[in-house]
This record gives sequence, C-alpha cells and structure tokens, in this order.
Amino acid sequence: MTVTHCLCNKQSYPGVMTEEPDPADLPDLPRGIALAWGMAASPQRGPKREMSVERIVEAAVALADGEGLGAVSMAAVAKTLGFTPMSLYRYVTAKDDLLLLMQEEASGLPPLPESGAAVRGWREEAERLYRAHLDVYLRHPWLLSLPISGTPVTPGTAAWMDAYLAAFVETPLDQDERMGAMLAIMGQSRWYGTVAAGYAEAARSSGLTLEEVGAQEAALFRALIDADAYPHARAALDEGAIDGDKDPMAFGIERVLDGIATHIERLAGARPDAPRTPPVFVPENPALAADKRVRAAAKSVREAEKALRAAQKNERQVRKDAAERIARSAAV
Repeated sequence: MTVTHCLCNKQSYPGVMTEEPDPADLPDLPRGIALAWGMAASPQRGPKREMSVERIVEAAVALADGEGLGAVSMAAVAKTLGFTPMSLYRYVTAKDDLLLLMQEEASGLPPLPESGAAVRGWREEAERLYRAHLDVYLRHPWLLSLPISGTPVTPGTAAWMDAYLAAFVETPLDQDERMGAMLAIMGQSRWYGTVAAGYAEAARSSGLTLEEVGAQEAALFRALIDADAYPHARAALDEGAIDGDKDPMAFGIERVLDGIATHIERLAGARPDAPRTPPVFVPENPALAADKRVRAAAKSVREAEKALRAAQKNERQVRKDAAERIARSAAV
C-alpha cells in the first residue's frame, strides 16, 4: 500500500471526509480516532463536571511541553488534575489514545488562508503552511518523538492535508503529484523541526542560550577540523558556511519548491519564474512561547479557528439541505 493510498483512501480511512460522517455508515473506529472526531460516548459514571477529555489532553500537552514526552503517563496527568488514574481511564482508555489526542491538540489546525493568497500563487501559500508547520514543531518538539505508525486520521490531520492540497488547486498537478508535493514540503518542516528541537534541548539542558550553544559548537569545529585532513570541510568553515549568519535549512525547502515549480512549468509549458529570495524563518523566543498569557491567547485563536470551521461546515450543510428542498419543490 502506497503512502498516497494510506492518506487518501476514504474507504479504508473514513475520517477524511468533507461532511460530517454518519456513525451508522462507519465501521467500528478505534477509540482514539472516535474521540478526535467527537463520536465516542461520554462515560456514564465518574467526575463528569470536573473531568473531560479536553482537560485531560490539555494537561498532558502542557506536561509534555514542560518536561518532555517521557514525563507523560496516565498517573502523571491524573496527578496534575488532582484525580486518580482510574478516573482518567473512564475518558481515555489507553495511553496510545492519549498520545493521538495530544498530537491532534498540539498540531492544531492550519492557519486560515490570508487575504489575496490565491492571487499570490501556490508557492507563497506552500511557504506559509511550511512555516506554520515548522512553528508547531518548535512549540511542541515532543511531537517529533512520537513514533510514526501510520497517518492519524483525525480532523486536524485532514485539515492540514486539505490546506496543502488546496494550495495546488490552480496548478496542472494531478492529485498524486499534489500529494507528493505536500509530503515533500512537510518532510522539510519535520527535518528542520528535528534539528531545531535538538539545539533547543541542548540549550535547555546546559542552561545556555542558543547563541552560546552555537558558539561552543563553532569553537569545536575550528579546533578539530584540520585543513590537511578535512580540506573541504575546513574551506566551508572558513567561508562561514558552517557557523555563518545564513540559515542553512532554507536551501532545502527552497530547492524543493524550485523542483515543484519546474515540474509545474513543464506541465504548463510556462517560462520559469524570476529568481526570488528564499523564505527566512525566525523561531519564536522560547520564553515568549512559554508565557501563560501568550499560550492562552494562542489557544483562543485555535478555538476561534475551530469555531469558524464549524460554522463554515454548518453553512455548507444548510446550503446543501436548501438545494435539496428547492429541487424537491421544483419537481412537484
């Protein structure tokens, strides 16, 4: 089974739908996926008013953000909330389900398209989504430690997929090519996030700043990389390619986008775009990202985006119902 099939086969993965699925039409869903889609029944007993799946997941995400994924356990989350582990199991029955829901919460939804995005073109929209995806990894680096055991078929995953694919709607790429372009861009954001998270952890564990970690690394390079033994590495070091001011990760995403652009131009028979400046990503200050008010504001934005998407979904359904009523009336 190909990656594209795993991501797109709606029969095998019924969660990826544009309209709310009818539970009666679906096979038995894993509980974690059912919880993510809001299709799982709430427990009949337990501390209903004080406890909820949302509270459990938010506490687990906060724990992972502060202490790493290894600190997350049902017992630790229960202690944070002031309940017993057994009370959590009434809501989330397995740690794997909790990890799935944590991934869904931390990844959030893609940012809504900016005004004029369609006019600017697919490349600018792809860059915007790339930066947003990278920001998710920088704010929640533990996401990169989650094992990849398949594509989580959750509302958030479907929304990110839909946003990336929407960027290529006006291009001549077919659906398989759009999916491939999406995976290439997402792979770059994940790789950049992995490297950045490693440096952030080195800074946190050593008590140094990112700049100090970089300076220490540069000093080691200069002390150990000898021109006789490693002439090419030393030449790159002397010219600032290793410890210079340029973002070495920008080259990768820019070439990926260049490759997609070349393929699109080949399909369309268009002339290549003029040279452009590579996108530069400036990571958010970790202290700012950890600020409680900033986190609360970011949460409010995510909730507002969810509410907007729910309203848009309701509007589509209302329009569909109205069209059916009008059609029935016209047929009478």
